[in-house]
Amino acid sequence: MDKRFGMFIHFGPVTLRGTEIGWSRNKEVPEADYDSLYREFNPVLFDADRWVKTAKDAGVKYLVITAKHHDGFLLWPSAVSAYNIANTPFKKDMVGLLAKACKKQGMSFCIYMTVLDWHDPDYLIHSPHDTLHNVKGDMPRFVNTMKSELTELITRYKPDMLWFDGYWEKPWTNEFGRQIYQHIKKLDARIVVNNRLGKESEKLNENSVGDFLTPEQRIGNINMLEPWESCITICNQWAWKPNDAMKSLRECIQTLVKTAGGNGNLLFNVGPMMDGRMEQRQVDRLKQMGSWLSKYGEAIYGTKGGPYAPNEVYAATRKGSKIYIHLFKPVGGSLKLPALTGVTVKSARVLGGGTLKFTTADGLQITIPDKLPDENCTVIVIGINSDAEKLAVIK
Repeated sequence: MDKRFGMFIHFGPVTLRGTEIGWSRNKEVPEADYDSLYREFNPVLFDADRWVKTAKDAGVKYLVITAKHHDGFLLWPSAVSAYNIANTPFKKDMVGLLAKACKKQGMSFCIYMTVLDWHDPDYLIHSPHDTLHNVKGDMPRFVNTMKSELTELITRYKPDMLWFDGYWEKPWTNEFGRQIYQHIKKLDARIVVNNRLGKESEKLNENSVGDFLTPEQRIGNINMLEPWESCITICNQWAWKPNDAMKSLRECIQTLVKTAGGNGNLLFNVGPMMDGRMEQRQVDRLKQMGSWLSKYGEAIYGTKGGPYAPNEVYAATRKGSKIYIHLFKPVGGSLKLPALTGVTVKSARVLGGGTLKFTTADGLQITIPDKLPDENCTVIVIGINSDAEKLAVIK
């Protein structure tokens, strides 16, 4: 959780159509067409080192690649299924190349894996758009296939985290999830697993299978008790789409800040193009985020959220005896914050800038310049006389 910022990458043969990975099969793209795309999948401009450097330049600390999405295609050469990258014109082991590049550049490497597979004859549903269609399958055999695929991924590439999805369909049960979780921990106990192996997706309790919560396409609520990570796209679609609307720099930065302010991680998704390159406009936007983090990263990495809950004016993070107020817009000359009970405020300053006047006569009021040093998010540092991480959350 100290890493705070990860990069999600959705990629596969479907980029040849520019439609959504998995979900467009049997919808925008006919099944036969979708399932044959791998025969012409040849991302010749894929460069693992460049992908990882793009992540590093953005200030990202961990990378998650969709090694297998719901369409069943594997981005690694597998002895389990022939529907894999070794049987494309590209042939190269994309997962292996990324694992190697991450290790070389000091990036934590993680893998996405689905718990449903609409392509596998043993899985009982072959289309999310026709779940009542009678499919003769064998779920215990399907789970064993999944275990074999995970054994390849874990023993070959040694991921730090496994990110699962696809838990909601009826054939998948909590018990299957527990079997997979135990299999993973037996192979490598240090691997962190998200909570989508089981059927409980909104909270961690006795029925949960996994180690952290995963709100999707929304910023999670402040939660100091359970680890969580919001997965959110830089554009609209997870996989690459031509001319997809992209989030502004302001929205990107404030999404990261509000997530950290709620004590969560942001897993920010990009979808590379069919030739293997990340779109330059997305690379540029990510680099802009990295520039902001190079100035204000101490207020994000290794912090805890709070003590003030995020809102539309500001978010707060804390570390040691410092509280960081991330200010999103001008406040008319004075920022008014609820009082910090039992705490003495010793100082206030702009991170990377000068000191600020403040008073604690009526709550905490800090004099703020009309023109903020950073229009997207300015960080104010409040110094106190005690451990800020022990303060109760103020909502």
